[in-house]
Amino acid sequence: MDKKIVRSRFQTHLKKGVVVAITLGLAAAAYGFSQVGTQGRSQTLEKDSLTISTVRQGVFKHALSLRGQVVPKTSIYLDTIAGGQVEQRLVEQGEYVEKGQPLVRLSNTNLQLDVMSREAQVTEQLNFLRNTQMNMETSRLNLRRDLLEIDLQISHLERRYKQSKPLVERGVLAQDRLSEISEDLAYYKARKELTLERQAQENSIRKVQVEQLEDSALMLQKNLQFARKNLEKLLIKAPASGYLSELDVEMGESKGRGARLGQIDIPNEYKLIVRLDEFYLNQVQKAMDVNVQLDGGSVMAQVSKIDSRVAQSQFQVEVALPSGQTKIKRGQSIDVELMLGGNKDNALLLKRGAFFTSSGGNWVYVLSSDGQKAERREIRLGKKNQNYFEVLEGLSAGEQVITSGYSNFDKAQILKL
Repeated sequence: MDKKIVRSRFQTHLKKGVVVAITLGLAAAAYGFSQVGTQGRSQTLEKDSLTISTVRQGVFKHALSLRGQVVPKTSIYLDTIAGGQVEQRLVEQGEYVEKGQPLVRLSNTNLQLDVMSREAQVTEQLNFLRNTQMNMETSRLNLRRDLLEIDLQISHLERRYKQSKPLVERGVLAQDRLSEISEDLAYYKARKELTLERQAQENSIRKVQVEQLEDSALMLQKNLQFARKNLEKLLIKAPASGYLSELDVEMGESKGRGARLGQIDIPNEYKLIVRLDEFYLNQVQKAMDVNVQLDGGSVMAQVSKIDSRVAQSQFQVEVALPSGQTKIKRGQSIDVELMLGGNKDNALLLKRGAFFTSSGGNWVYVLSSDGQKAERREIRLGKKNQNYFEVLEGLSAGEQVITSGYSNFDKAQILKL
């Protein structure tokens, strides 16, 4: 027979307590989850830790304020031709030198020996040419003498032939004697033709041979002159008047062929080297106007060269300064203003800030009218200058925008301030 179990008052109260605890736990968990979900959409921040800028209307000056370094517009390098050992240093770095002024004297034993060897070769070749010419002239004179003798023999034989022929006809002189004279005459006439042919052949050969020898001698003389010029260039002279900005030589130092000894800068002709962020690489063009701030006031110049190679996120441009600038020095830094384009008189302006790193200029946090919260909003920015972005869409004049960095809260939709 079953027996009815009666619960005690303690067990009843314990069961109710467990049910209440479980209910409270589930409610707390649900609240916690709701708070976590809300945290992805909103976040509370201290207003004092933020940088807030007001969107305003004004003139957007599409220009960049930069610093440029003064460098010489024209520099002439001093390089060695054949190299050598530094014998004498005649000037000091930084001095003003005149064109043709001696700067450094080098010595080169090998070059000196080479010049002496070339001189000997030229002398030998010239002597050989003279001897050849003398031999050819002697041969020419000998041929002329032979022709004279042959002509004389022909003349004698022709006269004897004329004298002997009537005698043979009268029977006073034998026919054999007349035949002998006739044969001798024919021989000398043939010999004359052969000598004339030899003379023409030797004249032709002589002309070619003399031309070859003269060309060879001329080439040796040119080589000798070139070697002598190299020897003369052991005395390094200033190729132009200017400031000797660099001179890297020491007494007794050996310099190889083609080594750089120094540099001369042409005075009163300068240019500026300006480095820009790679962001502006497609915006900068040659002949753009540049406002250069000098001690005597500002002058207008133009971009003369663009080096599109990017190094450390920057590229380089050159600005040609007007000639005759006497108040600037090499290495000096000067403020410049690069005019990227036309100005806008009535543009919406937003101050530049670290927010651009996180948002890329595609969105910002805009404060409400009471300043108690900031809401994320899509915008579109245009050009930028040293201080401002040009706002194209998404903002109105008078609105306040957080322009400091967003790295700690860039996932939130609403910021509670």
